[in-house]
Amino acid sequence: MRDPGAWRHRSDSPHEECGLIGVWTKDGADLARRCFFGLFTLQHRGQESAGIAVTDGDGVACEKGMGLVTQVFTEDRIKSLRGHAGIGHTRYSTTGSTTIQNAQPILGSFRGQPFALAHNGNLVNAVALRAEMEALGCRFVSTSDTELIVRLIELSPETEFEAALRGALTQVRGAYSLVILTPDRLIGLRDPWGIRPLCLGRDANDGYVMASETCALRLLQARLVREIEPGEMVVAGNDGLRAEVCEPYVRDSLCVFEFIYFARPDSRMYGREIYGLRRKMGHMLAEQHPVDADLVIGIPDTGVPAAIGYSEASRIPYSEGLLKNRYIQRTFIQPDPKMRRLGVSMKLAPLHDVLNGKRLVVVDDSIVRGTTTDQQVDLLRQAGAAEVHLRICAPPIRYPCFYGIDMANQSELIAASLSVEQIRQKTGADSLGYLSIANLARALGIPRDKFCMACFDGRYPLEIPQDVRATKFSLEKEAPDAQ
Repeated sequence: MRDPGAWRHRSDSPHEECGLIGVWTKDGADLARRCFFGLFTLQHRGQESAGIAVTDGDGVACEKGMGLVTQVFTEDRIKSLRGHAGIGHTRYSTTGSTTIQNAQPILGSFRGQPFALAHNGNLVNAVALRAEMEALGCRFVSTSDTELIVRLIELSPETEFEAALRGALTQVRGAYSLVILTPDRLIGLRDPWGIRPLCLGRDANDGYVMASETCALRLLQARLVREIEPGEMVVAGNDGLRAEVCEPYVRDSLCVFEFIYFARPDSRMYGREIYGLRRKMGHMLAEQHPVDADLVIGIPDTGVPAAIGYSEASRIPYSEGLLKNRYIQRTFIQPDPKMRRLGVSMKLAPLHDVLNGKRLVVVDDSIVRGTTTDQQVDLLRQAGAAEVHLRICAPPIRYPCFYGIDMANQSELIAASLSVEQIRQKTGADSLGYLSIANLARALGIPRDKFCMACFDGRYPLEIPQDVRATKFSLEKEAPDAQ
């Protein structure tokens, strides 16, 4: 069956898998509503489905559905979720298609005790591990790699939940940040490489919040305690908070695209606010690729901070030049072929009076497939731009991601087969400049070895099995029709 959201997935931007929230309260006041608002702040990390699971100390109840957080959770659904602790998930799929069966959190049972689990990341041994488990008679209800972790916990011979969780994680390999809910505890943990983010906050009522990004903590009036460390497990319960090593630390390998594209500009990672770092990327771009021009504009939204930075460093005036239609990704309706060709025009509207006759520096976060960049250049020329100089604040993307970003197969990555000059010619730009890996690290002010930059340099921190297919449908019995 064709994925009903497939057209959305073919855009020329990378896509994150999901956002996580976990809340532990002393009194349960507004628990589900707090989870809802936490997910709302993480909506940018996934728009396919949303779910919340809560516990009252006895059972675990879960509500989830397809669509945006505000579409899934009505007032009645929020009121039906009562408890003192909860977890939430908003999803963009990288393993498993867009169906309700793959929505999270996923419920399980261990020794008669219910639990719920939500996952951000991607398991690189999912196909082989699932085949082994099916051969042993294990039955699955979804095609998500997250369910593998749930079933491994359920099948564990251990008698204590956390021991079963540790045992399950010794069998999986890949990127994972998890929030897990049982009747008596809230657990948050990261893989030993720390590829996907997760942070810990504390509110004024001695409650705890765990979230993919710090922007969720602020809305819930929780102060940031710290980022959860790679390989660390943090447990909130009636006895307070404890932290311990879940798996031996390997190295810090936080995905660098969190800084370039995924994270909200007001979030902080590695102690630094994302917005300021994106402006510094623009400073570095202006230093590395100067050009004589009249105006700097950014491709909304993530290109805008870097465009402001380019303007500051180059002293070329900055202006809005393109307006974004924020509802373009709010539908599952399949456009007809004519509408496909007009895809960029549906998403971006040029300000003709601003652009007409101008030599433009156009700053964007990345070029993945290159399928829309030429249309953006055409759109600007149709609005009267005299010259279009593209500046990209990510280095060329030459290798696919296997850790939870729906980016592309390597054969689809334009920089994997074309030189910068060939890409410039294909896009129709007057010039094209990418930020170098060295200048990206300078802009971040953080040592390069603190990141996963495999999509740029092919140095994967975690070995990728040779038989892994770079497709999010690897666990489907029959892959959807190719687009």
